[in-house]
Amino acid sequence: MENNLKYKRVLIKISGEALLGEQQFGIDQKPVQKIANEIKKAVDLGAQVAVVVGGGNIFRGMKNSAKLGMDQASGDYVGMLATVMNAIALQSAFNQIGVSCRVQSALAINQVAEPYIRHRAIRHLEKGRVVIFAAGTGNPFFTTDTAAALRASEINAEAMLMAKNGVDGVYTDDPKLNPNAKKLDKISYDDIIKNGLKVMDTSACALCKQNNIPILVFDFDADDGIVRILHSEEIGTYIS
Repeated sequence: MENNLKYKRVLIKISGEALLGEQQFGIDQKPVQKIANEIKKAVDLGAQVAVVVGGGNIFRGMKNSAKLGMDQASGDYVGMLATVMNAIALQSAFNQIGVSCRVQSALAINQVAEPYIRHRAIRHLEKGRVVIFAAGTGNPFFTTDTAAALRASEINAEAMLMAKNGVDGVYTDDPKLNPNAKKLDKISYDDIIKNGLKVMDTSACALCKQNNIPILVFDFDADDGIVRILHSEEIGTYIS
């Protein structure tokens, strides 16, 4: 176990869309295996890793509920169930490569996941298990970004890692739409909120600020991103 890691305990936020792979919908085996393998490298170094995964590959609360004529609260609950599906798929991938993993759900689904209990989650982390927090905060009207910031605060994570697909950090504008968008190496929480940069929810950003948890936005498609961050390499964008 290495003692020279920059962060001993981290929370990694992965979007549901990351699990799409080449598909339009659902869960693709390749990205799931890649996520598990990348996180295993961090666990092997002695880092304690918690994960929050979104549900956008299966159901997007705000988008899909309007189409179906559902109210937003109902749509958000369906979205929470989607994150549970993703969490179980990820847990299976961890089990296949010999990484001990627990899923804790903010909604009670005792047949497939433990209930979210803060002290138990911390105990799992201390024992070297990966903990996946599913079902968001358990409340409608909150995104999984906010859930990630909340859980990171509760488990005393030293950093929150925002894994992005094909985007290597925070830009002044959407780099896919604006070729002149500049990448920012460092930025403050306040500037993210003030400039309305669409990296994460403003409430998630405010929560990290309040609890002094730095946020690192990095490209998950590049190999060894998590390990490089743990080894103090400056990749992506550092928000503090």
